[in-house]
Amino acid sequence: MALGTRASRWLLHLPAGSCLLLLLLLCVQLGGGQKKKEVEPFAPLRRAPTRNLLAEKVEQLMEWSSRRSVIRMNGDKFRRFVKAPPRNYSVIVMFTALQPQRQCSVCRQANEEYQVLANSWRYSSAFSNKLFFTIVDYDEGADVFQQLNMNSAPTFMHFPPKGKPKRADTFDLQRIGFAAEQLAKWIADRTDVHIRVFRPPNYSGTIALALLVSLVGGLLYLRRNNLEFIYNKTGWAMAALCVVFAMTSGQMWNHIRGPPYAHKNPQNGQVSYIHGSSQAQFVAESHIILLLNAAITMGMVLLNEAATSKGDVGKRRIICLVGLGLVVFFFSFLLSIFRSKYHGYPYRQCNLKNVLSVTAVGLSPASMQVFLLKVHTDFFDVIFSPNALFCFS
Repeated sequence: MALGTRASRWLLHLPAGSCLLLLLLLCVQLGGGQKKKEVEPFAPLRRAPTRNLLAEKVEQLMEWSSRRSVIRMNGDKFRRFVKAPPRNYSVIVMFTALQPQRQCSVCRQANEEYQVLANSWRYSSAFSNKLFFTIVDYDEGADVFQQLNMNSAPTFMHFPPKGKPKRADTFDLQRIGFAAEQLAKWIADRTDVHIRVFRPPNYSGTIALALLVSLVGGLLYLRRNNLEFIYNKTGWAMAALCVVFAMTSGQMWNHIRGPPYAHKNPQNGQVSYIHGSSQAQFVAESHIILLLNAAITMGMVLLNEAATSKGDVGKRRIICLVGLGLVVFFFSFLLSIFRSKYHGYPYRQCNLKNVLSVTAVGLSPASMQVFLLKVHTDFFDVIFSPNALFCFS
């Protein structure tokens, strides 16, 4: 109280100008402190709408995922939940054309694998709100295709939580195929989310094997008194050739990679049966190669028959001409396919010492030509001269 009395007396003895200046300084300080107190409480409120929007988006996506593993999206949903921030989750989008009028058989096959992968993630113990599977059909989101300058389907893309998709965020469908296991490996590389693929039980293979065993068993039972056909060399040779044709045409590669049967360009509707890259193939392409190899082999068999048989000379000449025509025509067709896939064909001349020595094999160049022609495959062809070896591999 005494201190307040002294201060009031001191203010009374000050000049009027000094008192006015002192009051002005006090007002400025009080105003600044009041302003600082008003700004600090409202700073979190400006961040609250962003947090609320993100929570709403995640909640909506989780609700849709609980109903269906793959979320169907149109243009508006895609821009809101996939493109627009804020976003703390990754989105895998399959751009496709599933409507019957599009006649995209590859899209239906890829969609089946995509559904298997999405279901494996949805019903796994590691399922969380960090990854969502969506699909955009061309007939439901044509504006999205135009926005992304996309002119082919199906296409798989990963949209990361932050930033724009990079080149590696687009799945290399043409080279790898669309098997669920391959998609899961790609997703693990891009998101660090590992998905174990669980496929529904498929008993078609077991049923087919049981029918085959039953058919063979029934045939053996009916012919139990005459089993000489088991020792038929021609029958076993035909069976062995079927296996060889299947393996050399790439059927095992198809089984592992799961490529599409063919590719249809959505712009002009043109169907491609031969893949343009040397690192991939279509299922139809393997069937074409199988038939070409079979025709070439048939031609070689006819040539051998014409050379070793002792029948009429005129008949042997006709067989020889037919066999030679088969070999020349279908072998040239096979080389044309090879050239379309390997754009550098023919390649440079190889050094004979580094590849093969004809004299060391013990065969003449002419004999070696016949031998290599018999064992020709899609990726290896050798043309001999007496002193050099030209490799096309």
